[in-house]
Amino acid sequence: MSNTKIITIGRQFGSGGKEIGEEISKRLGVPFYDKELLKEAAKASGICEELFDSFDEKPTNSFLYSLVMDPYSLGFNSNGELPINHKVFLAAFDTIKKLANDNGSCVFVGRCADYALKDTPNVLNVFIYSDIENRVKRISEKYNLTEAKAKDLIKKEDKSRASYYNYYTSKRWGEMKGYDLCINTSAFGKERTVQMICDAAKIQ
Repeated sequence: MSNTKIITIGRQFGSGGKEIGEEISKRLGVPFYDKELLKEAAKASGICEELFDSFDEKPTNSFLYSLVMDPYSLGFNSNGELPINHKVFLAAFDTIKKLANDNGSCVFVGRCADYALKDTPNVLNVFIYSDIENRVKRISEKYNLTEAKAKDLIKKEDKSRASYYNYYTSKRWGEMKGYDLCINTSAFGKERTVQMICDAAKIQ
């Protein structure tokens, strides 16, 4: 067992994945990266932070596979430069790897972190999901929406995350075989979910 604890968390919208990631980082005493990752990537790449917000987990085949096998399929412009959405992704991708290397132990939420770190040892890849009824209740209360509007927002956000992930990686978002641990927060709740992930990280 290694003392290094790198945890990546993929999550359905409204499942509580971000809050779970934050709590895990507190319990383990390791850095947490979600939106913060965009700021780090912006600093490192020179691309303005607003562009990262615009393209954050937004969909635009496997991107990386295409980059290696057929770079012209990616839509390089006449100057041989990548489109801005690809530059943003690669900057975030490089930042994830650098942060993991520099910190040793940390928690990443979203941003294809599991794929970015696929060749890194001692990484625990988790996917958080929840029953639709619980997600609708959570989102409607959090954003003061009707249940119908909350459900529409959930479908939109899940579709966006899935499209982004499936586009930029060779994996499928939420597909069980792509993760080490998949947990339904409707069944276990936040506290037990956090504990299970911390326990899994310790024995991995």
